[in-house]
Amino acid sequence: VALCITAVLLFGQPLASLAADPAIDCWFPPSWKVKGAKAKAITSALTDKSGLAVQPRIAKSYPQILAAFDSETYSLVYVGSFVQTIIRARELGTPLAQGINGKEFYSGIMVYPKGKDPGSILKGSPEKVAFTIGASSGESSAKAGTGGKAAVGVANHKAASMAVKAGKAEAAVVKNWWWDGNKGEFPGFAVYRIPGVSEEKNPDNVLTASKSIPSDVAKKIADAALASAEAFGVQKMAPFDPGTLDFSLGLMKKGGIDPLTYSW
Repeated sequence: VALCITAVLLFGQPLASLAADPAIDCWFPPSWKVKGAKAKAITSALTDKSGLAVQPRIAKSYPQILAAFDSETYSLVYVGSFVQTIIRARELGTPLAQGINGKEFYSGIMVYPKGKDPGSILKGSPEKVAFTIGASSGESSAKAGTGGKAAVGVANHKAASMAVKAGKAEAAVVKNWWWDGNKGEFPGFAVYRIPGVSEEKNPDNVLTASKSIPSDVAKKIADAALASAEAFGVQKMAPFDPGTLDFSLGLMKKGGIDPLTYSW
């Protein structure tokens, strides 16, 4: 009993303070449903290094993430530029850190059947350009390159490329890094970099805290993230400048996408 009383006297206040901090949900995109172990490793590292309770949440949809960020719940998200741009435009959160792995910036490039003229496709049949819905390297880039007319929205970059192969689209806009790893499946395709669009300026691997998280708590998380490169599976974690999202926001504006009202 005496030991318990001593422990309460010595540690009661810090423990009460820690208990006062609600658990923090760290969201990952739906595609991470096959990366549960990695998500757990990241949140475990953030928990260990910050002293806060951070738990992994793999979203069923992107709107689920935005809803969490627009609530009083303490939330984090580790995701790419499309969602990050919406969060910034709606003032729902503050970026904390970015994972640096050599592919932390990406672009949307156009792929099309060899022998065709990419300029003619963009001007003559822009509505037949395929793209991944809700991606800077897909929807934003495709819409920006076609004046908002690209209309073949699909689930992912492979589906966009397959739409061209099947004749359902005349071209597709896909992520440059995805293409580098999958172009062998499409030997009949050529690549066109759309001027002002296909630039590797869209940031990926960004960890952001929701507006509900107090600044002192956010700093603890940021410090923990900067010390957890191994858990994130990157070369290093670096502080992230919100202005880095300006290019992605510019693509949305060119393509007629309103980040304030966009919905999947």
